[in-house]
Amino acid sequence: MVFIQCWTIMLQLEGAKCSFLFCLGICMLICSVIYLRAMAGTDPQGQSGPLGCRPFSKYCQAFLPSTKGSPAWQRRDCQVESYLLGMGSRGGDLDCSRLVRELHFITSPLSREEEDYPLAFILTVHKELELLVRLLRAIYTPQNVYCVHVDAKAPREYREAVESLVGCFPNVFLASHSEMVTYAGFSRLQADINCMRDLAASPVPWRKVLNLCGQDFPVKSNLELVRYMQSKEWRDRNMTPGIKQPAAMRHRTQLQYREVRGSHVAPKRGGTIKGAPPHRLQIYFGTAYYALTRNFVEFVLRSHVSRDLLEWSKDSFSPDEHYWVTLNHIKEAPGSHVGGGWGGEIRTIKWRDQEGTVHNGCKGRYVRDICIYGLEDLQWIIDRNSMFANKFESKAFPEALDCLEQWHRDKVLQQAMVPIQSWWQLAMQGNATSLFNATVGL
Repeated sequence: MVFIQCWTIMLQLEGAKCSFLFCLGICMLICSVIYLRAMAGTDPQGQSGPLGCRPFSKYCQAFLPSTKGSPAWQRRDCQVESYLLGMGSRGGDLDCSRLVRELHFITSPLSREEEDYPLAFILTVHKELELLVRLLRAIYTPQNVYCVHVDAKAPREYREAVESLVGCFPNVFLASHSEMVTYAGFSRLQADINCMRDLAASPVPWRKVLNLCGQDFPVKSNLELVRYMQSKEWRDRNMTPGIKQPAAMRHRTQLQYREVRGSHVAPKRGGTIKGAPPHRLQIYFGTAYYALTRNFVEFVLRSHVSRDLLEWSKDSFSPDEHYWVTLNHIKEAPGSHVGGGWGGEIRTIKWRDQEGTVHNGCKGRYVRDICIYGLEDLQWIIDRNSMFANKFESKAFPEALDCLEQWHRDKVLQQAMVPIQSWWQLAMQGNATSLFNATVGL
């Protein structure tokens, strides 16, 4: 439209001998103004930063590196979900090279140490596309491998967007089989096992596998994860924090439960009692999160003991909270850690019942007795220095994730042993004009 207007202007000014180059310059100026307005959007209250991005709060600026007199940090990236959906809606093939650069993915191993110790990740997701993109971006390096399990009940638009995203990376793939996941149901455990089967067949020589949900976010960098996995305590060991099943948790494996697919888990009518665990196994109780050796994954997939325990667990409550930790207490299991207790800095979570003892309260809000982090929870998260923190929501308390994401990326790049590419930066110091020029390449 702009160029048609320009052509009309040039014809009208032909008598005045308006040069083509002058007209072209005017067109470029008009296009630049239109682009800037489109990127900035409307902001009647003046709450947005450059390009329509939420500015980092003063509280957050204290977590970011600064020097005296230097300008504040400004976000370059704030249209993640709309960007991905927009690219897919234009039809045709996705421009992956553009996506990788404009969404600021790291495209090279950042150290030889990390390159020599590839990790595998399982991501189980069902909502909040923006959170998934930002989580994957934070943990992505080309030497690792990633299996993404999309809930079978996720909206079609969501699944298609995830398919487009993972299709841009040779080491990221969708699970070959999707479950309709139910909270506290067997389907949640089965989703992880589906990805494990796919990862076991991967040519990537990954050393350990870690599982994540879509509301997790890393605290340790990939380099720190690698070093932690290779530390004296965890080298060649599985990390499955947990203890012998407490009396208060025995109902989970003593009563039979039924899974209402995609909805909830409830006891079977009449309070039906389950049979004893197979192979006289002692049942343990722990977290659903883990870091497992590749040999242990092969044991899970092939051992008759693990398969029998899996079958027995189908009608239990939240079986992923007993399955991994129970298997890890079998002496013959590769990398077993008998008596490991709650060892392992695997997750930072604020539970409601631990308020006043483990933490000083949730600065966001509780959902199912777990804190959805607010901005003022960040200092506690950073001080705990676990591998990952859970849980975040992009709509409820977006500033918390903005700040942790930038703090984490800055740490990752500071630790890098290779030259830093400009597009790896999520934010930069400068005013609106310099940020706009950097974004559009001027």
